[in-house]
Amino acid sequence: MDFTNPLVYGVPCFLALILLELTYSKSHDKKNLYEWKDLGASLFMGVGSAVIAPLIKTISAIVIFNFIFELFNPEINGIRTNVLGWESFGYAWYVWIACQILDDFTYYWFHRQNHMVRALWAAHIVHHSSDNFNLGTAVRNGWFTILYKPLFYMWLPALGFRPEMVVVCLGIEALWQFQLHSVYIPKMGFLEKIFNTHTMHQVHHAKNVEYMDKNHGGFLNIFDKIFGTWKELDDSIEVKYGVTHAPDSYNPWVILTHEYKDIWNDTKKSKNWYHKFMYTFGPPGWSHDNSTQTVKQMQLELKQNKV
Repeated sequence: MDFTNPLVYGVPCFLALILLELTYSKSHDKKNLYEWKDLGASLFMGVGSAVIAPLIKTISAIVIFNFIFELFNPEINGIRTNVLGWESFGYAWYVWIACQILDDFTYYWFHRQNHMVRALWAAHIVHHSSDNFNLGTAVRNGWFTILYKPLFYMWLPALGFRPEMVVVCLGIEALWQFQLHSVYIPKMGFLEKIFNTHTMHQVHHAKNVEYMDKNHGGFLNIFDKIFGTWKELDDSIEVKYGVTHAPDSYNPWVILTHEYKDIWNDTKKSKNWYHKFMYTFGPPGWSHDNSTQTVKQMQLELKQNKV
């Protein structure tokens, strides 16, 4: 069965909603919500992602997901049977729900590792590099994330979920993530107990120390709550968006590559190969001489100072 990735229809809606929010903000109370140069950089990177994604992510989905599905779900007597013994999943409604929930579980760990492993953060920092939080920021995506994201999802077709089903669930997840990037949606009562909402995503994009590395979920917040990374927006705290070491440039290439350059420079600070490894694959902010701090170290220091 063939399905169309929801993002095919989502992209025109993204542009329309960005234009709507931009117009509304300039004519109402948030005239500084958008900065023209910042928006231009975000749109350039968003268009680049839209061009690169079909060439790389779709191909990798077709090649990798189908290869994994065929490998772990061979056809036996005309029936796709998983190597663990069950019949590979079909398209029943409950299978769709299960796939979407497992997709969200995968997204949580994919997203969290983007913040925990510096080599992955170098790609993901692009999305966080703006000091603005708006729908334009939502399309500010790193181009290199596309190279490794499908690898996190290989276990789903290995379990027996059809590759095209996984791709559709990925598209639904991306649609939800886009609309979270708005300051105009307040807390939503009961829905806050289940879903990852706009105010929770404001926390995720904040560079306030107490907010950093929180709320990695896709459309659910249960995994953040289970694994200790959930935090509610505190209305008494002024949110500051962006990253602690911003590229200070509107040049898309600088924004896309600056953290890789920083990693390279940091690896030259020590001749010890363990140090070089940690500068590349350790948590962002790790240093062999404590000249910089990780998020955990900063949050521990903040907590100690409050005692």
